[in-house]
Amino acid sequence: MFEGTSFGRTVDLLQRSMDVATLRRQVIADNIANADVPNFKRSVINFESSLQSALESTQDRPALMLATDNPRHISNYQPVDYRTVQPRRVLDYMTTSKNNGNNVDPEEELMASVQNQLMYTLQAQAVSYEFGQVNLVLR
Repeated sequence: MFEGTSFGRTVDLLQRSMDVATLRRQVIADNIANADVPNFKRSVINFESSLQSALESTQDRPALMLATDNPRHISNYQPVDYRTVQPRRVLDYMTTSKNNGNNVDPEEELMASVQNQLMYTLQAQAVSYEFGQVNLVLR
């Protein structure tokens, strides 16, 4: 019902971001749980930069569009649908902070956990606000 509207897009983006925050929480917990395991390498979730690139690709239309009348022609403008962007788990194998080959810093992971939780709370409040606006209109 709300597809194609500003409300629908906003709620969809918030829902995707909240799902990524949940995944990020699991990865951070995994990192903290393996902080003392020899040769364990920490992981991070990369999502926001890919999402931003996808959102910007719909706005950055070239001044001169190439005409394509055959499906085998290559277009110079191919926007990326933000709904196709998936979170990626990236392994940080280049750094080592301990003598046993482990690169997990528990303090850094705790700060990432707190930041992730605050971001999730903010997104939940934004979803609540959006639906509150709809509820206000329906009254």
